[in-house]
Amino acid sequence: MTNASGRRGWRRWRDRLWAHDTLNYWLSRHVPRAALTHLMGWYSRIDNPVLTRLALALWRRCADLDLSEAAPAEYRSLRDVFTRALRPGARPFDPDPTVLCSPCDAIVGACGDVHGTTVWQAKGMPYRLEELMGADAAARHANGRYVTLRLTPTMYHRFHAPADWHVHRVRYVSGDVFNVNPPALRRIPRLFCRNERALIEGTLTDGSPIALVPVAAILVASIRLHFLDVTLHLRWRGAHELPCDAHLPRGQELGWFEHGSTILFFVPAHWRLADGIEPGHTIRAGQALWRRAAA
Repeated sequence: MTNASGRRGWRRWRDRLWAHDTLNYWLSRHVPRAALTHLMGWYSRIDNPVLTRLALALWRRCADLDLSEAAPAEYRSLRDVFTRALRPGARPFDPDPTVLCSPCDAIVGACGDVHGTTVWQAKGMPYRLEELMGADAAARHANGRYVTLRLTPTMYHRFHAPADWHVHRVRYVSGDVFNVNPPALRRIPRLFCRNERALIEGTLTDGSPIALVPVAAILVASIRLHFLDVTLHLRWRGAHELPCDAHLPRGQELGWFEHGSTILFFVPAHWRLADGIEPGHTIRAGQALWRRAAA
């Protein structure tokens, strides 16, 4: 067997393993999620270039990690890889004022209309905005639209302002760290409402409200928010309501995850998903995600 055919065989076996619904569900439910997440946070911060190179070699065997767009850097820890910056210009943001850009690289999940305050994480699996973000925020985003953006572990982990945006509130909600992959979303009710998350609310230049909800998951050691200079994590002991008055231009970096996870994006009903945006579509930060409907 040649090396090339051996690699293809390994990848086929690996992909079948990752796609195995029952195994993914069992792992989501029965492993010590918080302990593994704390362990990942500790391990990813070990400052040792040799250990990091060995970990990267193993990671590349298990997943298709591509660092070709990353800014030149010496990776001294896995955290350096997870939170890597990209080369200048690698993610240009669409300047069209009638467009809201994707805040991150992602695979599109469930998306569409918010019915009252009911949203879907997967077919037949609804959740309520009141439980996700609180009653006051739910009222602001009722009958709007939403999209689910899932970041895989190998993707670029930083996220950005989708438009010129005034952020006036951040609310941190502690919780579990279930896996947020499709098998878990199809089987675990109200998963996003049970996981650790942050609600980031603000208004566009026309005064209309939008919200991003970064949701943590197993092995996501923290959520960094630059504009507040905080890093939120399972051992966070600070305030959960974080007042904010930040004016953020389109494309400005908001923060990062230390592993893959999910961002929920809520907009008013006068926005429509851009052409081609549907479940399973892969999008990059800066590309058109929403378009303002014609008056």
